[in-house]
Amino acid sequence: MSNEKNSRIFIAGHNGLVGSSIKRHLESMGCANIVTRTRAELDLTNQAAVADFFTKERFDQVYLAAAKVGGIHANNHYPADFIYQNLMIQNNVIYQSFLSGVKKILFLGSSCIYPKINSPFILESALLTGKLEPTNEPYAIAKIAGIKLCESLNRQFGSSHGIDYRSIMPSNIYGPGDNFHPENGHVIPSLISKMHHAKIANQSIISVWGSGLQKREFLYVDDMAEACVMVMNVPQPILSKSIRPMESHINAGYGEDISIAELAYLVAEIVGFSGDIIFDRTRPDGPSRKQLDVSKIKIFGFEPKVNLREGLIRTYDSFLIKLNKD
Repeated sequence: MSNEKNSRIFIAGHNGLVGSSIKRHLESMGCANIVTRTRAELDLTNQAAVADFFTKERFDQVYLAAAKVGGIHANNHYPADFIYQNLMIQNNVIYQSFLSGVKKILFLGSSCIYPKINSPFILESALLTGKLEPTNEPYAIAKIAGIKLCESLNRQFGSSHGIDYRSIMPSNIYGPGDNFHPENGHVIPSLISKMHHAKIANQSIISVWGSGLQKREFLYVDDMAEACVMVMNVPQPILSKSIRPMESHINAGYGEDISIAELAYLVAEIVGFSGDIIFDRTRPDGPSRKQLDVSKIKIFGFEPKVNLREGLIRTYDSFLIKLNKD
């Protein structure tokens, strides 16, 4: 890690859920040359502004954690925003990194890149083998484009320019710093917010989208940050044994999944909501299952440390702290 400690590192999206955790993790390792910019300071969708920034700053490494993200409701209602903004952010950051001489990038994708119908454990090789889940197809297409841009730059300029651009595909990430909007957030923060406010209001019933039968895999954000730094710094000879030029992304997940119904009851227990939970089958379920095969990242030594119950407790505590501040 000595090279990492001396590197000049840009974290795009440092105020976001994963970006903020990556920053904390790098700082805990002694990395003191970390550069960040808020959205107000640098609009990553603005090509000219991004080009000027990278030309002036000259980074060694870039973690691309900036993205427009949201749950199934947000993806359904704002598909144009999701595909346009994410494509612009990715294209600008990745290509301007290349033009300015950045040697290493870690691009953060999403498990939604994989086809809607798949085997119980999703291998990296499943990419582009079938149709995407319609509810988040625009977001998924943007993320696939980011993977392929990194791959294509490696294939065309890897040897001549010494670049090494990598991609990591996480399962559902959750934890402190998440978006707790009851509709536009992802499932865990949305459930926490909804159940907490229902408890305070003495509501006897809450509704959850879908049948509750669909299963999802959840990875605590600090575990994800550790995975990101690990994948960024795996020596190339070791990494090359697990990837191919046109299949270079690495899955990162907890290794277990849970049904949304089981998750809802677990969140209710932790939050202290004692009312009834009904599942609205008129709302979309999304894919029936999305558990990633994580055998590749395990080769590098990655093992999640925070189980779901403990992660939910920490996430709810952070939600309460945020409420008190607001």
